[in-house]
Amino acid sequence: MRPCLPVLCILLLLSLLALSAAALCGSTGCLRPSASSDSVALLLSLRVPRALTAFAVGGALALAGALMQVLLRNPLADPYVLGLSGGSAAGALLAMLAALRLGWPLQAVTAPGALLGAGLAMLLLFALVRQSLRHLAMSPLLSSQRLLLTGVMLAAGFGALISLALSVAPDAQLRGMVFWLIGDLDDARLLPVTVVVLLLALLWSWRHAPSLNLLARGDAFAQLLGVPVMRLRVMLLCVAAACTAGAVAMAGTIGFVGLVVPHGLRLVIGNDQRLLLPSCVLAGGAALTLADLLARTVVAPVQLPVGVITALIGVPVFLWLLARSRV
Repeated sequence: MRPCLPVLCILLLLSLLALSAAALCGSTGCLRPSASSDSVALLLSLRVPRALTAFAVGGALALAGALMQVLLRNPLADPYVLGLSGGSAAGALLAMLAALRLGWPLQAVTAPGALLGAGLAMLLLFALVRQSLRHLAMSPLLSSQRLLLTGVMLAAGFGALISLALSVAPDAQLRGMVFWLIGDLDDARLLPVTVVVLLLALLWSWRHAPSLNLLARGDAFAQLLGVPVMRLRVMLLCVAAACTAGAVAMAGTIGFVGLVVPHGLRLVIGNDQRLLLPSCVLAGGAALTLADLLARTVVAPVQLPVGVITALIGVPVFLWLLARSRV
């Protein structure tokens, strides 16, 4: 294992710099020393929660991506590959439609709908792959393939529900729903819950990092050394799902963070989960914080959905990483 303390210190410093830049700058410009105390307090009360939200969502997505890559033994897997984000997004949009019918505020139902959708997707996934998980020891490759294909089909089904919800939405609300779907970090009400989920997931991942290292080398190898493979994989899926659900409930479906960050870090610092997993949280949080800063400033005063920025940056970076890793 390479020295982890210098790497984590560098990533922590970058994270603090990213949070500071996001708190000081925004769509109305950067804070100046001559600004009044009232305007400084107002801007900080808006920008600091948004910066912390971006960091928590980015860290959760990157950690979920790293865990999914261990689960599927595919360095190009991402946290959305099993349909969990699709379930969250479909639940949130359907809740928005119900709120419009009943006259309720949309912000009051978005997060609960997303969490319910993620829970439904999780239950469907476990129900459909339960038999494969039971026979994991005898056919690990087939089990992973069945899990992946089932997730892809669930994602397609939830994608159809998302399209249906957008097609019947009122024109006056359609833009806001699409904006949330692409990536919206304005709502910080779930920030404490997401931070708690992220910290618990990181602690669990750190504790089981040696077992995850063995699992990444193959199920048979891990079982030979006494790792409870089936239980570990089920817990791994649950932890990744919790991180994904929390991120989507807060900010919609933001792509490429959970795909590019773990894969890029793996090329730089190696595949030791004891170092990779906490590094993913710091790097993912810093990356999404900076992406949100760009979304707020690149065409200021207009704010872009942060998912647009992550896609525009993530596509070329992913293609470069893909060519370099030769996966």
